[in-house]
Amino acid sequence: MTWRKRLFDLFFAGLLVFILGPVILLLCVYVLLKQGRPLFYVAKRMKTPDQEFGLWKFRTMSVVSTDAGVSGGDKESRITPVGAWLRAKRMDEFPQLWNVLRGDLSLVGPRPPLKEYVDRFPDIYSKVLKSRPGVTGLATICFHKHEDKLLSRCTTPEQTDDVYTRICVPRKARLDLIYQKHQSNCYDFDLACQTISNLFRRRKP
Repeated sequence: MTWRKRLFDLFFAGLLVFILGPVILLLCVYVLLKQGRPLFYVAKRMKTPDQEFGLWKFRTMSVVSTDAGVSGGDKESRITPVGAWLRAKRMDEFPQLWNVLRGDLSLVGPRPPLKEYVDRFPDIYSKVLKSRPGVTGLATICFHKHEDKLLSRCTTPEQTDDVYTRICVPRKARLDLIYQKHQSNCYDFDLACQTISNLFRRRKP
C-alpha cells in the first residue's frame, strides 16, 4: 500500500467514523436489545497470502460451534431478523471502519478471502492480494448482487462451495485485477461514491 492510499484511507475512514459514530452506537444498542450478545462477529480473513486478520462485522447469524466456507442458501435459516435487516442495508459492515483505521483493510480493494480459498487457489490470490483488501471495490460493485443470487439458490454446503469456487472466485478475481491495474486515489473515490449510491438505491421499494 502506498502512503497516498494510506492517507486516503485514514482521512475518509476518520470522516466516516465522525459522521456514522452516533449511528454505530445506536446500532450497538439496537442489536444488543433485539438479539443479545455477541454484538460482533470477527471472521478470520487474509490480508496477504500468508497473513490473516480479524474482520469485524455486526453479528447477523445465530452462533454455532463450527462454521466454514462462504454463506449461501444452506445457512439462510441461521440469519436472524435483525441480521437480515442489517445485511439488506449493508450496515453489518460498518465496524470494518475499525479494520481500515488499523490498516488491515483499505476502503477500496478486493474483498478479503477466507484462508481455505487462498490455500486452494494460490495462483489467483497471489496476484489479487498484491492489493490491500478493501471494504468495497470493483468486484463488490459489479458482482456482489449477482453473487448473492447465485449463492442464495444453494441448499447444501457442497453446492455453495462448488458455485463459489467455480463461478464467483474467478469472476471476482478478474475484476480485482482490473482494479489493481487502474488503481489511483481518484478511482478509489469514484468507487466509494458508487458504493454509497448503490446503498441508497437498495433502500428504494
